[in-house]
Amino acid sequence: MIKFVVFVCGALVMSYEILGSRVLAPDFGSSVFVWGSLISVFLGGLSCGYYLGGKVADVRPSTKKLGVIILVPAGMFLAFPLYGTAVADWIFVKDLGIRLSPLLASLILFFPPAVLLGMVSPYTAKLMLCSLHTSGSTVGTLYALSTFGSIVGTLFTSFYLITVAGVTRLIMGQGVVLLAITIPLIFMKLSCPVAEPDSPPPQGERP
Repeated sequence: MIKFVVFVCGALVMSYEILGSRVLAPDFGSSVFVWGSLISVFLGGLSCGYYLGGKVADVRPSTKKLGVIILVPAGMFLAFPLYGTAVADWIFVKDLGIRLSPLLASLILFFPPAVLLGMVSPYTAKLMLCSLHTSGSTVGTLYALSTFGSIVGTLFTSFYLITVAGVTRLIMGQGVVLLAITIPLIFMKLSCPVAEPDSPPPQGERP
C-alpha cells in the first residue's frame, strides 16, 4: 500500500504540472516564461516538501498522519474550480509583466500542493524503515517508484488525458484519486514505535 501511494503521488504531481500549463495559458500564453515559472515553482515546492517531510517524519510517523498530509492537496484539487481561474484572471488584470505574472500565479496555485505531495516520499521512507528495519534499498525503491510514477503521469496526461477531458475535470479527478488513497491510510495501523529512553547503567559498571 505504501509503495502504491508513493507511485500515485509521484504521478499526480507531474500530471498537475502538465495541467498547470493549460491553466495559465488563457491568461499568460505558453511562453518560455510560463514554463520556466511552472518548472521552478514545482521544483521549489518539491524541494521544500522533501525537507519538511523529513522533519515531520521524525516525530512519531504513522499512516494516519500521512493520510492527513495527502488529504490537504486532495481538498485543494477538488476545490480548484472555485479559485483557479479567478486567481489567474486577477493576476492577469494586475499586469505585473510577462515574467512576474506567470511566476506569481504559479506560486499561488501550484506551490502549496507541490510541497505537500513532496512530503510523501521522505515520510513513507521513514515509515518503511521503522517497519522493515532496512535502509538503503527501501529508500532507493521508494524514490524510484516516485520518479517512475512522475514519468507515467507526465506521459499519460500529455498524450491521452488532456485530449479526452477538460483541465478542470482532470484536476478534480486527481483530488478524487488522492482522497481514495487517503481513506485506507487513516485506518492502517502502521507507525513507528516510540523510542525508549536509555536506562542508566547498573551501579559499578562502566557505561
